[in-house]
Amino acid sequence: MGLFEYVASVLLVAGIYIIFSLGLNLEFGFTGLINFGHVAFMAIGAYVLVILFTSGVPFVIAALISIGVAGISGLILAVPTAKLRVDYLAILTIGFSIIVEAVIRNEEWLTGGPMGMRLGLDVGEVPLFGNLFYLTLAIVVVSVIALYFLLEYIIRSPWGRVLRAIREDEDVAKALGKNTFSFKTQALVIGSAIAGLAGVLWALYYSYVHPGMFLPIVTFYAWIIVVIGGAGKNLGVILGGLLFWFIYSGTRFLGDWLPISEVRFGAIRMALIGLILILIVRYRPQGILGKMEEMVLEKPKS
Repeated sequence: MGLFEYVASVLLVAGIYIIFSLGLNLEFGFTGLINFGHVAFMAIGAYVLVILFTSGVPFVIAALISIGVAGISGLILAVPTAKLRVDYLAILTIGFSIIVEAVIRNEEWLTGGPMGMRLGLDVGEVPLFGNLFYLTLAIVVVSVIALYFLLEYIIRSPWGRVLRAIREDEDVAKALGKNTFSFKTQALVIGSAIAGLAGVLWALYYSYVHPGMFLPIVTFYAWIIVVIGGAGKNLGVILGGLLFWFIYSGTRFLGDWLPISEVRFGAIRMALIGLILILIVRYRPQGILGKMEEMVLEKPKS
């Protein structure tokens, strides 16, 4: 793989994670909801796509259904949890992601179990783009741009202002007559659908899905991206995603200059990434574009 192809592949994966993180940013950065099970909706989007496509459903229709199913799954989770406090919501979302991962791993008749499933999409020549990789890259780039402008528009709308009011002080929003449960549910549904879109693009890129792709660590990658970029800043999420993935990918080349085994370097590399992130959070805790006054997760009760 040449340098251009390598950079393109990093940009593609970074783009998918940016989309994934934009959904989390809508839930946390704008609404104040802590979702530690965000990866579950990415997995749902990816697996529903593969299941439908391998069953004969056209790709575009399968993709739209997959995003919709991820959003409906977010609704199913939101109804019993959206009224909970921040800490209880975090615990329950982790539990939901564990349930989804267990279903994927054990229901072999539907998901292929630990061995996973192949998308089976033809990876041959694609008109205008040359192959499926560049077509996927183009779709990811267009999706990031379109999603950014869409989210910026709705966040600046009255609906978005209510979300920010809920984040700042939910009791005040209630006192103003806003149905905060409804707004939080909507945020979770939309955020889950965006994660489902990320799952669709993930399955398209790899043409294969298995349970190991959707471990809880994936959710925390998104949290790192949101924190680095600045919670409540969509442009910050884009910058944070690019920075995180170029750090994550770029550090692998350090092993060429260190006289140690690949196993030891793998551990050192992860420690180095962690150190870089700690320094960023230490000296810029609000993120690249974030504001210090927007970092409060939950207002103290008097």
